[in-house]
Amino acid sequence: MALWIVFALMTAAAIGAVVWPLARKPRNLAAGSEVVVYKDQLQEIERDRAAGLIGEAEAEAARLEVSRRLLAAADTEVAETSAPAPQRVRWHRHAAALGILVVLAVLPVGLYLKLGSPNIPGQPAYARANPSPGNASIAALIGQVEERLAQNPNDGAGWEVIAPVYMRLGRFDDAVMAWRKALALNGESAARDADLGEALVAAANGVVTGEAKHSFQNAVTRDSQNAKARYFLGLADEQDGNRDAAAGKWRAMLKDAPADAPWLPLVRTSLARVTGQPAAGAGPTADQMAAVQNMPEAQRTAMIRGMVEKLADRLHTDGSDVEGWLRLVRAYVVLGDSDKAKAAVVDAKRALASHPDEIKRIDDLVKGLGLEG
Repeated sequence: MALWIVFALMTAAAIGAVVWPLARKPRNLAAGSEVVVYKDQLQEIERDRAAGLIGEAEAEAARLEVSRRLLAAADTEVAETSAPAPQRVRWHRHAAALGILVVLAVLPVGLYLKLGSPNIPGQPAYARANPSPGNASIAALIGQVEERLAQNPNDGAGWEVIAPVYMRLGRFDDAVMAWRKALALNGESAARDADLGEALVAAANGVVTGEAKHSFQNAVTRDSQNAKARYFLGLADEQDGNRDAAAGKWRAMLKDAPADAPWLPLVRTSLARVTGQPAAGAGPTADQMAAVQNMPEAQRTAMIRGMVEKLADRLHTDGSDVEGWLRLVRAYVVLGDSDKAKAAVVDAKRALASHPDEIKRIDDLVKGLGLEG
């Protein structure tokens, strides 16, 4: 009801602003009085000329100017004489005001009744706070799935559906839990074992833990060509300091890979990282690999440091890559540069200041690597 009163007051104010100027009485022009004044001015000019106060030239110029004004005033007086009577003008103005009043008052109401929905009741607060499934957000939909799984925890298909969603949302601990449920209820498979291992690695901030490595080994036992498990087993070798073993696993993957495998760029980049060779479209050749293996340790370390610095330069240009920051901090720790690792943590937090979830991942890595203090 209060809303309708506000609308009514707003409409009245708009009507008043438009109608008030039309309803006022028109002013009477004073052209007649102006004619008398100009005639007096002409006589005054003649008296001044006769008394010698002004010269003939000045008097002629003054007469011309006053005469021009006199003619203009006389024309205005004639126009007023032929204009409609004041009563008729006022009637037309009142009629126009009345027409505007009707249009402003009736037209909006008619349009609302035609296009609006006045019979639909207002939406209660509970309905606004609990939208229908059609308008629900991703978080609300996930909440509904979680509620159903809480009521039916033995729904293996439900756990397998929600686990990848948890991964995409960065809820890695929940993803680990979901994949464990899926394995227990649906049975073991190479794909499920590999997915559980990946979730464990993500939850450990990129570290291939013993449990994750065991899951990947189970996956390749069931399917020797499972690309995800093979890649992470190579990563485990790299993190253990066995770069040659990691390179061997990744070269074997490239050798067996289909030309359109989506993971090819990742494996090539990883291979380049452990060998010190730039990534190539078809991977390093045997001669290149032999040259790297025969390279002195100091030279190999220098190449690795160069790659790390390139990563640092890229992140300082575009700091939105949280995975890149995590790799950079771990790389500095592996190289023994704890000061640079701590500085990278500070830079990462500054670049990711608007992403608290990603900053939490940085903090978790700092704790895991013992960089606190």
